[in-house]
Amino acid sequence: MTVTKESAARDITLPSGLRLRYYEAGERGGVPVVLLHGSGPGATGWSNFSGNLGAIADAGFHVLAPDMPGWGDSDAQATKDMDHDTTLTEFLDALGIRTAALVGNSMGAHTAIRFATLHPERLSHLVTMGASLGRGPATLFGAGDGPSEGLKVLVRAYKDASPENMRALVEIMTYDKERFATPELTRARSEAALSRPDHLANYVEGLAHGAPIPVRVDRDRIPGITAPTLLVHGKDDRVLPYEISLWLLANIPDARLVLLNRCGHWAMIEHAAEFNRLVVDFLSHN
Repeated sequence: MTVTKESAARDITLPSGLRLRYYEAGERGGVPVVLLHGSGPGATGWSNFSGNLGAIADAGFHVLAPDMPGWGDSDAQATKDMDHDTTLTEFLDALGIRTAALVGNSMGAHTAIRFATLHPERLSHLVTMGASLGRGPATLFGAGDGPSEGLKVLVRAYKDASPENMRALVEIMTYDKERFATPELTRARSEAALSRPDHLANYVEGLAHGAPIPVRVDRDRIPGITAPTLLVHGKDDRVLPYEISLWLLANIPDARLVLLNRCGHWAMIEHAAEFNRLVVDFLSHN
């Protein structure tokens, strides 16, 4: 299926009054799969998952990739007001979706994991890539003095979304810098971020409140996740170390982990074809 940004784009206003942009592919009668993007400047449902929407839809799934409030073409929202669990619940309700598979990268994985602990009856499958658990014990060997190298670069790009800082961001998010940190991509990410100065300002203001999302997963509830779970992580992830996924593997009963060599924080982008095959097979046979 050929999916373009223009053909896939949709808008919806939630009962809370928030307007969301989302991208849709596949037949509405198919099993729903919701793709949840990460927190970087310029991140959207489309920029994170343009290489995955069509392939997953081709396998018979109804695929949805929302821009969460504070990102992309969705409404701006102060960090202190963000509750992505509530937003996701409203989004599913507004589309008449009772249960769905959640596929989340980084911040999106955090949202998906939290949703799994709070609404197990609404989750058919859980897939994470480069999962974030917020602060807390999840690594044995990672640095313990605050944000990772990658998160520091991400914050710097929020404070100054210039093409130069965006290039540094893409380089640290990926393993194959020559392929992905192109002038075209870094310029496009910079322009996308700078087109929404309200999103940038809210993120920077929210750093004192635990940006980008103020609510955190209750780790004590993670062993109670019952949905079949696929954990994907890049061995070369410099934003969130793969030990986080090892911790999740040890604590989610029905979990399996795929650790990809020569892969950074964006497994769904750097290894799109393999990632699509993994997700389709997992959703179809578990």
